[in-house]
Amino acid sequence: MSDQSDLVAEIEAVEAKLAEAKASITRRFIGQEQVVNLSLTAILCGGHALLIGLPGLGKTRLVETFSTVLGLHGNRIQFTPDLMPADILGSEVLDTNADGSREFRFVPGPIFCQLLMADEINRASPRTQSALLQAMQEKTVTVAGEDRALEAPFHVLATQNPIEQEGTYPLPEAQLDRFLVQIDVAYPDRATEKEILLATTGLTEEEAHQVFTRDELIAAQGLLRRMPVGDSVVELILDLVRAFRPDEPGVSERVRDTVAWGPGPRAAQALMLTVRARALLEGRLAPNAEDVIAMAKPVLSHRMALNFAARARGDSLSELIDTTAASLATGSDAGTGAAA
Repeated sequence: MSDQSDLVAEIEAVEAKLAEAKASITRRFIGQEQVVNLSLTAILCGGHALLIGLPGLGKTRLVETFSTVLGLHGNRIQFTPDLMPADILGSEVLDTNADGSREFRFVPGPIFCQLLMADEINRASPRTQSALLQAMQEKTVTVAGEDRALEAPFHVLATQNPIEQEGTYPLPEAQLDRFLVQIDVAYPDRATEKEILLATTGLTEEEAHQVFTRDELIAAQGLLRRMPVGDSVVELILDLVRAFRPDEPGVSERVRDTVAWGPGPRAAQALMLTVRARALLEGRLAPNAEDVIAMAKPVLSHRMALNFAARARGDSLSELIDTTAASLATGSDAGTGAAA
């Protein structure tokens, strides 16, 4: 009983700090509450996020603000087709010592940080993308045959322009799967855009302040994995992921006729983590079915694809995910998700 009360106290303390962090972030990144919540979700889960949106929507500002508020050392890389792996990982240079002897010295690249903004990631060549893939998955990089660990925590918030595709290299499915969530950054509404204009075109601007330290963030990430998840929520996650695999027995005819390939086990793992993070951000002790519905599209949309016939018909992957998730949740007995 004492262990359970201690866990509740820890969760409530982290919830208070998260509320303060969100307030600090929204002072500089106005509106777009869903974008802020999903970005925080990815970092709380120890994962990476892919932000898809047109230029000028504040994606760079968002990452800079996160770096300040979460107490993380951040770097930014502008990806271009001629960017080489050594430009982001670092390289060895030949140094001359004071005594005249020479030796190789490793010069770290910008990837050696805690929060990396990979701007227009799809402009990088496949060779450079593969180097980033190792860093994202293994949290290490290999230079001159030597593995070098990245400092914990390590998160990548990558951006991608959904319109301009000339001179780009589409991300392979293996790398897309490494992103915990896909975040769509849309235009702000009129009231929010007016607030942005007034707040950012004067002599001074609001400043964000640090809320978390590195150690506090790592502790919060560990706490999230200790949060209870009810059996009904676990079953709903499994039902949802398996419902989009066209070769799975019992899937709907619509999915079988629409989906080319569905999400794998990593998608279920991502849902297990992100529903906990959403509950934490909303001040609850455990996730429920509503969290699974809310996280279905950010977690699944980049882990599955429509077949050619569905694309020709103009079918919507987002609509398919939303309706399937809502249908499964309605038919389930998922309640609050609290552990017994």
